[in-house]
Amino acid sequence: MDESSHIFKEYWDIFTGFISLPLAIFFHLQGFSILATLFAAVGIGSFAVTISEIAEILAERFGEPFGSLILTFSAVLVEILILFMVVLEAKQHPEVLDTVKNGIIATVIVDLNALLGIAVFVGGLNFKEQVHNEDTSASYTTVLFVATAMLLVPTTISMHSDDKSLFNASLIIAALLFIYYFFIFKFQTDTHVHFFKFKKRSRVKKYIKEDEEEDYFFDKKSNLFNILFLVFLLVLIGVLSEIFANDGVEVFQNFGFTAGFVGILIAFVTVAPELFTAIRAAKNDEMQRVVNIAMGASTVSILLTVPALIFLSLIVGVNLTLDFTPLQVGALILTILLVWKTTEDGETNYLEGLSHLMLFISYAVIAIFY
Repeated sequence: MDESSHIFKEYWDIFTGFISLPLAIFFHLQGFSILATLFAAVGIGSFAVTISEIAEILAERFGEPFGSLILTFSAVLVEILILFMVVLEAKQHPEVLDTVKNGIIATVIVDLNALLGIAVFVGGLNFKEQVHNEDTSASYTTVLFVATAMLLVPTTISMHSDDKSLFNASLIIAALLFIYYFFIFKFQTDTHVHFFKFKKRSRVKKYIKEDEEEDYFFDKKSNLFNILFLVFLLVLIGVLSEIFANDGVEVFQNFGFTAGFVGILIAFVTVAPELFTAIRAAKNDEMQRVVNIAMGASTVSILLTVPALIFLSLIVGVNLTLDFTPLQVGALILTILLVWKTTEDGETNYLEGLSHLMLFISYAVIAIFY
């Protein structure tokens, strides 16, 4: 392989991102909404992959559970940026708030069904059975059950009360979710760190050459440099997200896409980097990393994304409320039940991964046609 091919293979995401950025801006200024939306989505996805690569380097340096937290936080920041830009469009198009709500739920469902399902399926085909710390899944499913129950509060109030009561209830629940996460973060990183680690040696790590030279650019850089570059990429994603939201609203409406389908599209854009990381981890028999990423990202999506969007919306004068549909809440509850059953014993296999994928596809069919 010649030098130029090797460089492109290593840094295709950066090249694609920096090519897509000016093209998205150009087509946006020229009024070509479809092309602007397309290149904005490609740019967001590409930069998000770069972010996940850098976050994975930092994760390896800091170890678990901090490593997975870095990965999930970086992905959730991308999610918040995209959804907040959609929120801003609600000033002219109030109906897009349904897309935001669908995006919140879809991200959790994609994390717990598509991401976890594909990774467990791939890992199961490679190793037949894989193991992880059952305390991890027990802790996360408990949190997810409670968080989902909390989201039911505004939904229930919306059926019997006025908009003011619904909005006030949404603010209270958002604040409670944030407080809840504060204690969960302490649980993860201080008092119960051992719940999120797996100490058995991987079956494949022994085949990796310890003297293998790392030639990836960011492997050679300091933590400070990598963190600053992460922030820089998030700024660029913010620019692309504004274009994606601004032009995408028009495009999705013209094509007649449902809010549920658009929510899934947004979820995949934000989850894609984590998906690649999870598949690599599954192939390396690191199911603990997969569970930490999938369930950790879902937890952060509800407990941090929701409060962040509620209070950011409040600042810009948009009344975002947490009244979800029975389909959304029902799908979320079924997903958590399935995750609980497939991870409670600390072992996974490809049939369990396939089961998650079937549930996700079923939800996607409803979201597309509902």
